[in-house]
Amino acid sequence: MSNYATLSQVKSALRITDQIDDSLLNTAISSASRWVDGWCDRSFVKATSQVTSRDFTPKERFGYLQIDDAVEVTEVRIDDDLDRTFSVTLRTIDWLAEPLNQTTYGLVLPFNRLLPYEDGYWPVWRGQPTVRVFARYGWPEIPDAVREATILQASRLFTRLDSPLGVAGFGDMGAMRVSRFVDSDVEMLLAPYRRMQYA
Repeated sequence: MSNYATLSQVKSALRITDQIDDSLLNTAISSASRWVDGWCDRSFVKATSQVTSRDFTPKERFGYLQIDDAVEVTEVRIDDDLDRTFSVTLRTIDWLAEPLNQTTYGLVLPFNRLLPYEDGYWPVWRGQPTVRVFARYGWPEIPDAVREATILQASRLFTRLDSPLGVAGFGDMGAMRVSRFVDSDVEMLLAPYRRMQYA
């Protein structure tokens, strides 16, 4: 899995110039990147030119089908007779990739759902994957906000090593404790990228 910030970016944010803690910093960057994936319920890996297929399980015959983020959807097949062969290829007019306006409020978003259109539909059967989507999966670029959030979270994880028991130090008012795990700025940066669930 790709990380969303580099070692040099995090070291610059922490004003670190030596290489003593590079291993710990790399671990913090990887952990922060995977935390971002989990919090947003999606991966921000950059798409390549390769088209691959992935199978999905629809919840409704004519409802939204949530797919993994993709910069281009090239083909959609369905397993109409439930024999796991995906032998029926839908016409391009039978499905619609959304969001239609991929640049919204300055955010560049990939396709993340399909809507049946014209004669299109999704076979639904006991939670079985019945739709195979061929696409270029991933994002056009890692969003700047995701990179910044990763730097902040990785920095927080690394400096947390100085306060393993939750105490960052002592002042005139007693112990200074580490606040909650997620920084409010990190939440603010990532909020527009949290994945929405569709029925």
